[in-house]
Amino acid sequence: MIILPAIDIKDGECVRLVKGDYATAHKVAESAVEAAQTFQAAGAEWLHMVDLDGAKSAEPVNSELVFKVLKESKLKVEIGGGIRSLKTINFYIKNGIDRVILGSAALNNPSLVAEAVRKHGEKIAVGIDALDGNVAAQGWTETSTVNYIELAKQMEQLGVKYIIFTDISRDGTLSGPNLAMLDELNRAVSCNVTASGGVSNLKDIANLLSLKLYGAICGKAVYTGDLNLKSAIQFCAGGQIV
Repeated sequence: MIILPAIDIKDGECVRLVKGDYATAHKVAESAVEAAQTFQAAGAEWLHMVDLDGAKSAEPVNSELVFKVLKESKLKVEIGGGIRSLKTINFYIKNGIDRVILGSAALNNPSLVAEAVRKHGEKIAVGIDALDGNVAAQGWTETSTVNYIELAKQMEQLGVKYIIFTDISRDGTLSGPNLAMLDELNRAVSCNVTASGGVSNLKDIANLLSLKLYGAICGKAVYTGDLNLKSAIQFCAGGQIV
C-alpha cells in the first residue's frame, strides 16, 4: 500500500479543512513546495493535491502553484478539484501531472470519464466522496442520492482503474477511516482503491493495510505530527519502523 501525503490549496496557501467545510480552512504549512520537499525527504513517492478553489469554481485556480510543486520536487502528483472538461485533463497531463482525479464529473458527466479513460488510461482516477453513503459533489457542497458503491461500479464499467474514497464525516477529524465502507468498496470492484479521510496514526495505517487497499492519503495527521510519515511509509513497505 502506498502512502500519499496531501496538500490542499486554498487562496494559494496549504490548508486543511474539517469535514469538507471551507469555513474551517486553516493554514498548515508556510509553503506547499516546502511541504512537498519534506514529504519527499521522508520517503514519499506520490503526492495528493486538491485545488479547493478549483473545486468550487469548476475550473483550475491554483494550477501555477501545483506545477511549481511538481517542478521543485521529484514526487509523482495526482490532482483533483475543478476538473470538469477534457481540456483541463489534457492541460494537467501535458504539464506533467501523473494522475488526474475526476470527482463531480464522475457523477454528473460519466461520458467525460469514459472519454478521458479512452485517451489517458491509468492516468485517470475517480474521487468518490460520500456522506452517509451518498455521493457528494461540487466541492462537497451538494449531496446526491447516488450510493457510493453504485457509482464505483459504474466507473469500473467505464474502465476506471483508480478510485479514491472519502467518508466526508471522517475527513480532517483524526477519528480513523471508515474501514467498513472501504472494505465493502474494495470487495465490490476490481479498481485500485485509495482511502482518504480520518487517518490519525500508525494503527489506522495498519488497519488499512490489512484491507489490501492500493493506497492511503494522509493529511491532517502528518501536519499535526500524530502520524510520522517516514514510519508509515516504511511500515507499508515492510521495513523497520523508525
